[in-house]
Amino acid sequence: MPELPEVETVVRGLQPVMTGQTIAKVDVRRPDLRIPIPKDFARRLEGQQVAQVRRRAKYVLIELASGDTALAHLGMSGRIFIEPQNPEPPGKHDHIVFTMADGTQIRLNDPRRFGLVEIDRTDALDQHRFFVHLGPDPTGNGFNGPALAAALKGKKCAIKAALLDQRVVAGLGNIYISEALFESGISPKRLAGAVQGSRAEKLASAVQQVLARAIAAGGSSLRDYVQPSGELGYFQHQWAVYGREGEACPGCDCDIARTGGVQRIVQASRSTFYCSRRQR
Repeated sequence: MPELPEVETVVRGLQPVMTGQTIAKVDVRRPDLRIPIPKDFARRLEGQQVAQVRRRAKYVLIELASGDTALAHLGMSGRIFIEPQNPEPPGKHDHIVFTMADGTQIRLNDPRRFGLVEIDRTDALDQHRFFVHLGPDPTGNGFNGPALAAALKGKKCAIKAALLDQRVVAGLGNIYISEALFESGISPKRLAGAVQGSRAEKLASAVQQVLARAIAAGGSSLRDYVQPSGELGYFQHQWAVYGREGEACPGCDCDIARTGGVQRIVQASRSTFYCSRRQR
């Protein structure tokens, strides 16, 4: 599933081709994805100027000058492509096609149809059912050590499970939680309520640093956040522990034959990767 850095990369790729431009046509090519597509979705977007494109948690938000905002979630397999003028006809899984006034097309492609789109008034987004319960964005000013400590206080689940709770912090997913816990030296099995004081400070800082590096990797490995294929938001970067079961973690000086290297456990039905020697 695309996580926060991937969605941020999508947003940065869309900004230069959509911001300030008019949406000439919206082709909704099926009635639903994970949930039904609003019947007035195309009508409310066509002919409207895009005021800005931004991210909230793992959602792409397309704000219109009309006061409406379209929002999209990529689900498990959703992708967004930018097609130049006079592109080939849409493919089987190109479920929504935005055609800008200059002829550029933005295609939402989702083979498994686990993504979704919605539209609402911009001034009502804070109360939208997707957002009303969200915690602070980890890249924003509202996320820091004291705020994280307050959100974790009294929680009796493991810290990994707590960080997956979008009410604690919005937008974090499985990969970057494993990476941030490694960077902060905190075991994913530690009781969430015990992450207070300096531990919470270290973890909040690690979350921000890991996400910043991942977002920067998207910009550096994709020219202007766009691959030659036109696809946005998917890039390769090196993880310290995620997906590296049995390998040495960065800076490792232990005997892997004895310790087994990076370990994998399952928490909240998700794989967690960590170093039992360096994370306590």
